Amino acid sequence: MARKNYTDEFRQRAVDLYESTPGATLKGIAADLGISRGALKEWVERLGSGTTTKLTAAPPAGRPESQSARIVRLKAELAESKAERVKLETERDILRQAAKYFAGETNW
Repeated sequence: MARKNYTDEFRQRAVDLYESTPGATLKGIAADLGISRGALKEWVERLGSGTTTKLTAAPPAGRPESQSARIVRLKAELAESKAERVKLETERDILRQAAKYFAGETNW
């Protein structure tokens, strides 16, 4: 199989997509982009910022959460909510455009 060459910009954008998508998996993002999971993993390790917006877990039951930890957790949840909202708005806009396009195609 021929080895594919990807531009540095593509690699960085793939890493940024992975890091900015809450709950994303390497396998899922790689499948969406049409690349191998191993390639994406290598790029994340090499080009990744080391800080992601992945949701941090709440403290174990019975243990009080410090105020700074709570703030970090809530900021992560807010970032996840905002990212989800942007994703849903984009999907909605795409569906609206598709509906308009296909409505114009029907000449019954």
